[in-house]
Amino acid sequence: MLAQYVYSAKIGMFRIVRHGRRWRSMLDMQEVDRHDSAESALEALRLNWPHARLPARIADWRYVPELALAHSRVSGEPATRWRLAG
Repeated sequence: MLAQYVYSAKIGMFRIVRHGRRWRSMLDMQEVDRHDSAESALEALRLNWPHARLPARIADWRYVPELALAHSRVSGEPATRWRLAG
């Protein structure tokens, strides 16, 4: 998983995702634009969706560091299935 800032609003999940040296601004799973910094992505999202009341400071967004969910990845090994007695 890539490093990202996340903010949940009534109209959807806003995300600012690091992609290489650039940042993607996203609404739900749709990419809106690409930016040189997380702050410029935030500014563009706030201009496009003023009614979403997004926080003005990137520090007020939830930060999810890169590989934060690596421990929850699905294993390639087959799962053990339990049979129901019957």
